[in-house]
Amino acid sequence: MIPVRTFQDETVAVMGLARSGLASVRALVAGGARVLAWDDNVQRCDAAAALGAEITDLAQFDFSEIASLVLSPGIPHTHPAPHPVAERARAHETAIIGDIELLIRSCPQARIVGITGTNGKSTTTALIGHILAIVEMAAEVGGNIGRPALEFEPMGTDGIYVLELSSYQLELTPSLACDVAVLLNISSDHLDRHGGLPGYIVAKERVFAVMARDGTAVLGIDDQTTRDLGDGLAGREDVSVVRVSGLQLPSGGVGIEDGHVIADLDAKRQVIADLTMARALPGSHNAQNAAAATAVALSLGVAPEVIGSAILSFPGLPHRQERVGECDGVVYVNDSKATNADAAARALACYTPIYWIAGGIAKEGGIDPLAPYFSRIAWAFLIGESMEQFAATLEGRVAYTVCNTLSSALAVASALAHGQAGDGATVLLSPAAASFDQFASYEARGDCFRGLVSDLLAQKNPQSQGYPHSQGRKA
Repeated sequence: MIPVRTFQDETVAVMGLARSGLASVRALVAGGARVLAWDDNVQRCDAAAALGAEITDLAQFDFSEIASLVLSPGIPHTHPAPHPVAERARAHETAIIGDIELLIRSCPQARIVGITGTNGKSTTTALIGHILAIVEMAAEVGGNIGRPALEFEPMGTDGIYVLELSSYQLELTPSLACDVAVLLNISSDHLDRHGGLPGYIVAKERVFAVMARDGTAVLGIDDQTTRDLGDGLAGREDVSVVRVSGLQLPSGGVGIEDGHVIADLDAKRQVIADLTMARALPGSHNAQNAAAATAVALSLGVAPEVIGSAILSFPGLPHRQERVGECDGVVYVNDSKATNADAAARALACYTPIYWIAGGIAKEGGIDPLAPYFSRIAWAFLIGESMEQFAATLEGRVAYTVCNTLSSALAVASALAHGQAGDGATVLLSPAAASFDQFASYEARGDCFRGLVSDLLAQKNPQSQGYPHSQGRKA
């Protein structure tokens, strides 16, 4: 744990007491601050009280006494409407910050590697951590993935914090100055929280706003928005810009050629890894993730041959195209993390024929952007709140069954995949939607799928049990 001493003998408010909020309470109390905490969840308030916080309804408290408000990144402070506590803090000109800001203020000498992007940031962050662990660099990995930042060990100049950063977190971290900053891609997501796509882009760009002198900016170029941002960064004298791609080999960057990760840096061309051998990194999107992790590791002084070996040994992450079972040639893949169409497209591009389980709370645009991949889908199985919306999009284009629940969808998908296609088929959970209509999180949804697949495959040689014969039939 990192004690936050920058607010010693001051009063700090913490709003939102999930994992990062509780970690903030613990760190602030350890650093000598008076902590006022609030959450609508009584159990979370009890947990904060046990750590030494004073449970206070912050919507009623006089913010003139409060040095700063530490806000959970999930609570809006601008769009679509600011939370009343955030409004109250702003009215009193109280700084609104997040837990990453507390980390940076508490350990200003440590190096920071910040990774953001609409998709792929968790895999890239974990892969960088995997590489640094192999070379035994002093590094802590987390932020928006895994451990809350304030649960890290304190580090100085010899330490590296590898941080996955969401757009929400970037807005709450004014002191962020990365030594290495990564922006993988930008597509429409969380637009309600940023007032539209321009606001979302501005939030993502913050990863580059201030960088350590001679820092490295790693920029994906596989979408137009980030390509344009790269042109703007090229004029900065304080950073080195490394372009990365999962589709090509950028001149002076890191990318893909003939299935290999190749670094073309400092007038030297180096073959890093044969991605066809990296089972946990399928598809061009993961090729870009591997290229970005390579660029970061090279900038930190890791040898190319070590990076290549680490890419091949990387086990992957749960809920990101995670192979959770195989029976009679039918593979079951858990891609529950795909909560929008762009993320689902990355999985749909990797397999065929696909027996696709999709649905939940639809994002803006639904699954319309996935039309180029419909030919890869043998049958779709729709669940959750968006069933009818997704069905309307698929009507006349992809055979589908409205299943309502994940358990029903898996049963029908498995029977149809084994009976219709057999060897080579993929039963893919890649929902293209948020999970909160039926599950507490995408992790809970993926865990449920993994358990259902395990139970299904535990049966002796499951056989086809019939399948729906017409589009739109309800299971």
